[in-house]
Amino acid sequence: MQSITVLGATGSIGTSTLDVVARHPDRYRVFALSAHRRVEQLAQLCGRFRPEYAVVPDPAAGARLRELLAADGCGAEVLEGTAGLAWVAAHERVDAVMAAIVGAAGLEPALAAARAGKRVLLANKEALVTAGRIFVDAARAGGATVLPIDSEHNAVFQCLPPAAQADAGALDAGGVRRILLTASGGPFRTRALHELAQVTPEQACAHPNWSMGRKISVDSATMMNKGLELIEAHYLFGLPEERIDIVVHPQSVIHSMVEYLDGSVLAQLGNPDMRTPIAHALAYPERISSGVGALDLPALGRLDFEPPDPLRFPCLRLAREALRAGAAAPCVLNAANEMAVAAFLERRLPFTAIAEVNERVLDALGGRRAPDDLAGALALDEEARALAAARIPRLAA
Repeated sequence: MQSITVLGATGSIGTSTLDVVARHPDRYRVFALSAHRRVEQLAQLCGRFRPEYAVVPDPAAGARLRELLAADGCGAEVLEGTAGLAWVAAHERVDAVMAAIVGAAGLEPALAAARAGKRVLLANKEALVTAGRIFVDAARAGGATVLPIDSEHNAVFQCLPPAAQADAGALDAGGVRRILLTASGGPFRTRALHELAQVTPEQACAHPNWSMGRKISVDSATMMNKGLELIEAHYLFGLPEERIDIVVHPQSVIHSMVEYLDGSVLAQLGNPDMRTPIAHALAYPERISSGVGALDLPALGRLDFEPPDPLRFPCLRLAREALRAGAAAPCVLNAANEMAVAAFLERRLPFTAIAEVNERVLDALGGRRAPDDLAGALALDEEARALAAARIPRLAA
């Protein structure tokens, strides 16, 4: 019986995780759940899964959650803030932590889990983009096992030889030539370029294949999501930028591939459902039922591939530039992008201006020295957000 903390329990990854957990009550029990805004939904999940702890961001949310839990007779203790998140991530009775809080807010609890030597199911790509070297070093020092949840990185992991799964430094010895991350191309893959400035948040969030949260859906539409995954892959698998390629695959059936020196290319296929990588990481190295249906290849009929369009997806170019530059650039790019996407979702910024905000902030701050610790990473993140906030009104017209 494994004890699990789910950070970001009310988001798409969190709910999918709990769906898999509920299918295996003999294997998993929920130790703690967290949520940001959806307090009522968190209370319902607490009523169903009966965790020992529930974490919310502030005292107001804490008071409301305590009221809801008392009415339901649930005895979960309510904690608040980042300290509460870090505490339930590092607790001695926790075996695995699903790190699914979106954005830089998930960095500190993910680091706490890594330092405590937990099995970290990493769905928060910003932990690696914002503080990649810090996170990797913390996981190594703490003896943590980091298993990627992004469908692309999980697919790469599944296609690696066992020695490389255990140690990213063994990829060269295992004959790996390069990684190929697949991308759907999002909802605007074939949209006329002159129409992109007028797209709405609703259109950007209508992903053709995946059911995801609003922020990651917009990142998929700009392909910044794939750019962040490029940076994440570098830290997860220890390969340089030039050995990580991206190919657009509209059907989202091949989740990623690994090419070997002998010309072999291994691919992981499956229906576009996040419960597959979640179940893989929860049970690794075993396999368990995820609730995902079997892949019907004859019904699918065809698989298409194309290179990403650099004019349509400038954010992808910015991510490659940030990874090549190293130092502070990935952290700066991620912070600017979070601010720009939020402004777009609030209808304060055109869709095409997201890349402009990112580029201006990256040009201004990307050359800074890489942060040495969590405090430095958070300070740099805050500075980049402030600069992005100042740039957004100028590009809003």
